[in-house]
Amino acid sequence: MQIIKRSGQTETFDSNKIAVVIAKAFANVGQKLDDNQKDSLVSVITQRVTNAVEKTVENIQDIVEETLMEQGFYSVAKSFILYRQKRFELRTARVALVTATGDVSLEPTLASIQNDYLEPEYSLTVLASKFIAISAGHNASINEQLNSLIKAACELTTQTAPKFEMIAGRLLAHKFHLNLAQELTKLNLKSFYDKLSYLSDHGLYGQYILKAYTQEEIERAYSFIDNSRDNLFTYSGLDLLIKRYVICNHKHVPLETPQEMFLGIALHLAMNETNNRMNWVQRFYNMLSKMEVTMATPTLANARKPYHQLSSCFIDTVPDSLNGIYRSINNFAQVSKFGGGMGMYLGKVRAMGSAIRNFEGAAGGVIRWIRLINDTAVAVDQLGVRQGAVAVYLDMWHRDLPEFLQLRTNNGDDRMKAHDVFPAICVPNYFWRQVKENIDGDWYLMCPYEIKKVKGFCLEDCFGDEWEHKYLDCIHDSRIAKRQIAIKDIVRLIIKSAVETGTPFIFNRDLVNEANPNSHAGCIYSSNLCTEIAQNMSPIASDEIKIVNTEDGQVKVITSTVPGDFVVCNLASLSLGRIPVNDGAYLDSLVATAVRALDNVIDLNFYPTPYAEITNKKYRSIGLGMSGYHHMLAKNGIKWESEEHLSFVDKVFERINMAAIRASSDIANEKGAYSLFEGSEWQTGQYFAKRKYTSPKWEELRQIVANQGMRNAYLLAIAPTSSTSIIAGTTAGIDPVMNKYFLEEKKGSMLPRVAPDLNNTTWWLYKNAHNIDQSWSVRACGVRQRHIDQAQSMNLYITNEFTMRQVLNLYLQAYENGVKTIYYVRSKALEVEDCASCSA
Repeated sequence: MQIIKRSGQTETFDSNKIAVVIAKAFANVGQKLDDNQKDSLVSVITQRVTNAVEKTVENIQDIVEETLMEQGFYSVAKSFILYRQKRFELRTARVALVTATGDVSLEPTLASIQNDYLEPEYSLTVLASKFIAISAGHNASINEQLNSLIKAACELTTQTAPKFEMIAGRLLAHKFHLNLAQELTKLNLKSFYDKLSYLSDHGLYGQYILKAYTQEEIERAYSFIDNSRDNLFTYSGLDLLIKRYVICNHKHVPLETPQEMFLGIALHLAMNETNNRMNWVQRFYNMLSKMEVTMATPTLANARKPYHQLSSCFIDTVPDSLNGIYRSINNFAQVSKFGGGMGMYLGKVRAMGSAIRNFEGAAGGVIRWIRLINDTAVAVDQLGVRQGAVAVYLDMWHRDLPEFLQLRTNNGDDRMKAHDVFPAICVPNYFWRQVKENIDGDWYLMCPYEIKKVKGFCLEDCFGDEWEHKYLDCIHDSRIAKRQIAIKDIVRLIIKSAVETGTPFIFNRDLVNEANPNSHAGCIYSSNLCTEIAQNMSPIASDEIKIVNTEDGQVKVITSTVPGDFVVCNLASLSLGRIPVNDGAYLDSLVATAVRALDNVIDLNFYPTPYAEITNKKYRSIGLGMSGYHHMLAKNGIKWESEEHLSFVDKVFERINMAAIRASSDIANEKGAYSLFEGSEWQTGQYFAKRKYTSPKWEELRQIVANQGMRNAYLLAIAPTSSTSIIAGTTAGIDPVMNKYFLEEKKGSMLPRVAPDLNNTTWWLYKNAHNIDQSWSVRACGVRQRHIDQAQSMNLYITNEFTMRQVLNLYLQAYENGVKTIYYVRSKALEVEDCASCSA
């Protein structure tokens, strides 16, 4: 039996739908319906429909009403009538918007919005009213009308109606898919395999994907796609992803969907898997498409593409030689060219006024070189998308420190400025102790070149008690020139710069090196652009140049270089606000998947310099981080300023660390340990002892690691995640929200933004960053640091009311709580930009 739908199409009559509707009507009035009653009613209604002349949906519903009334179920019939009226109102609202936009394909999207957002403030009549007010009129194209509809939803986003941000995301997804379908029709691309072939042929997709997978595997992978996961995007997240990350043709027209983008990344990351490869493709796709894990910006943008530079950040140790300095600047240029950011340690470069070839006073100092680095950052932008980004690190005892601390400030000689670099200082424990106990005392600045020449050692190569002993020895050696400065004057310079510019970043070098699980193989001098990476470093050794006569009569100049340790950051982040962090088994599995994906990045990467590839494959270091930290606390009903916060994150981060170590060790058992595992604190067990991991579970894991090894020398590092957290619709990194509701300027208009999952409960838990007592943030950072082998991009938020002493106390508290690094000091009156290269 065929019935006629409202659209005019026919459909086979299904009595089960009648049974469902009747059951709902009885349930709505709290009346019990047994199976015999239900079967009897369905039988009567079915017979009447069979005998009816007009078998339309409306007529069938009339028959249901009449049957319920005749059988004496008056309250149930009333409930059904109200249900019909509600459905009529919803349908009318959808029809009105479909008619107004002229887009007949919009109806299913509107129906899904009505189904998922039942509160009256999200009624389509509210959206329609706003749309009519800003619509371009009947003469506008469908695209223009959809733009107006999306804009209407965005503008309706308020503190009391925050979910309109999600509704705007669905409308944007609809418009995107509508336009993409038209473009694919023009190109006659009907399958995912056809699309990959087309993109590969046009240099938009890496040929290696189709070489690695058969057509059957590509088609199977496509079956993993769940397009309903587009509904997880906020408007801002989807808009950013479409504009920056999905593959476009050379005219900037998008040619892949967000879900195809996630699948393409998964295909790339699983490419070299030999066991259950398609299973890993699916696991990688699921973690990415559910946005439970976000890969770093370069991985998100470049995986599956011809130039697949997947790493976020690089760190170079600048040597004290002309060739070495220019080689480091060239390394930065190459990294920047392919979209990476850089950290550069200049603590080995001789100070201003030191000797060159025994000519006294000839050296120009580090500032001149930093200005060259600054100009390189401006000249070699990151793929034409944004300016190059570099952090420059200098030791607290380096003679050029005062000028270094004024690189970005607005006072002083412009010839000594470099406004496009991010200065950072490497601070020993001894300095903080002097600040706390002897702030009226003096500090002594020296040149590393002179120390090496006179004493025969490099002061920067040691840390802790050894460094302190050698530093004091240097102070008392009259052969070494010293620049004496009051400790409180240095503190003033640091805090003045921090309040004015947000920098210098702080790198607590002794805390970092004392916790280094690979201290047997080197020293950590500095961090990267966003202060979360802490790995062994060493300078690239001087070139050996030879003139060689080849067999064919050619003359060649051969250069031999010892590569040193040129650090690479392979980053991803757990979106804690989207993960059931209290489900230990789920968390363990997700961490294991993320660790494997990051380990695969090392072998699948395109390296801008050979030094990066050598170091990356030597240590196989990764940096699994976290975003959505404040989101997680709010969802779990936890206040930022509370002991419950500290206790909760202690347990969560310990679990994450344990899962990451177990995952890395299991991969080592399967594929082999990193080359320097023997003698490391992973192998000796010192890593576990230092962190007081003594429970039976930790003891069991210690034994597993000793037997199996570790695949990765370093595991955890928390990056800022500015752009990727927007895509994931969560809070950035480990930061509190700047505002629970704010307006973002976009294309000349103001776009409302809200904290994730904002509701009556979480409203009180989303305290604005500048209103939070920063000591709680510092304490939380210290609690987390125990479970993180590298560092954290931790910001301090201050207001104009903060005194210099209050800022100083936060620095001291960070040191005392074992916080390894401090990223920006974000003054309420100061606008600073995250180093986007490190968005993980």
